[in-house]
Amino acid sequence: MDLETFRALLTDEGQNLLAVLQDVDPAEEPVTVADLRREHPAALVSAAVEQVRLRRQAAAKFGTYAPRLYFTPDTVELSSHLAVSEYKLHRVLHEVGVVMIDAMSLGSGADALVLSWSHYTDAIDADPLTVEIAAANRTGMDDPMLYVTCADLTAYDSQGEAVFIDLMRWVGPGGRHDPEAYDPPLSWALDRVRTTGAGCIRLAPGIPDEALPDLGQAHEAEWISYDGHIQEAVLWFGLYRPSIPARPPERKATLLPSGASLTGRDLPKPAVRPVGRYLYAPDPAVVHARLVAEVAQDVGGGLLDGGGALLTADELRHTPFATAYEVTDVLPFTGAALKAALHERAVGRVTVAAQDLGIEPNEVTHALGLDPQDPDAATVFITGTADHPTMLIAAPCPATHEP
Repeated sequence: MDLETFRALLTDEGQNLLAVLQDVDPAEEPVTVADLRREHPAALVSAAVEQVRLRRQAAAKFGTYAPRLYFTPDTVELSSHLAVSEYKLHRVLHEVGVVMIDAMSLGSGADALVLSWSHYTDAIDADPLTVEIAAANRTGMDDPMLYVTCADLTAYDSQGEAVFIDLMRWVGPGGRHDPEAYDPPLSWALDRVRTTGAGCIRLAPGIPDEALPDLGQAHEAEWISYDGHIQEAVLWFGLYRPSIPARPPERKATLLPSGASLTGRDLPKPAVRPVGRYLYAPDPAVVHARLVAEVAQDVGGGLLDGGGALLTADELRHTPFATAYEVTDVLPFTGAALKAALHERAVGRVTVAAQDLGIEPNEVTHALGLDPQDPDAATVFITGTADHPTMLIAAPCPATHEP
């Protein structure tokens, strides 16, 4: 969608099209669209159709706000759940303590909009379409204290007490693994927020350590998940800290909506051991934050041999940071054994922990007609090596179901 088409969506004609299409049953949409194209510009009708489709997709992240907001395919894909923005606002209110904020490189604009519920926020982006979408979304997000500017970020004279920079967009050939492939470059973002002294940088959760030496000298690097799905990584600067000597950046994993947080304890890698009575599948925020050792210590377990990040132990201990399963069967993995297990038991999911087996778990789950939403169904974990793959059948333990 270009800027001219977006502006047309904001006219009375565009708004009427959105209202009509938003109430149409998707099954009847082709007939309705054909009728609308006889009376309205085809490009405008297409833009309205796409906007309604994006709003429906965004509802899983933005809830009741989604039908009132504007999106692009990238902003829907790269947005975290709205609860993540609300959680970060809570941290700003209680741990950063500023009034005026500069939100630079807007991404979906969700963080800037939520921050401006309680802070004066200048939103700056170099892309005119991104800026106008953010401005239009102010009404849909309860008229926050947001002021939008289209400007070159690197030349903008920042006046905020804290700077919040979204680096989920990457433009260079190196992708997420190249710190200078982001828009703006990661080196510039780090320099800007360090100079300001407070704020945060939002990053893709899988950014490798080599792209971010010493975690960018942040006070804290936090990986956040929602409902068991990884959302983003955040580098925090200017958090309130007790008066203690300087220390390395902390690693933290936070699970929403519960709000449970796990902070690194500088533990060595857990020992590898054979399968015990229980398996623990750490939350993806824990895995991305590289805090599996902390969970292993908490449950008295070790890494499952050939099981990736899976942990195993001989006794059950509750932890909010991993889903616990009781192992019922340990079998050599073959296609026949898998089919037999599915025939004999209620299995909801196949999880491949050994990455070199060439098996795509989602394809297996779909092809076999499994129901991953059944919280009481067993899970088949495929572990081991390509030479000796193993199939573990495990039942979820009470009160530790996967989300």
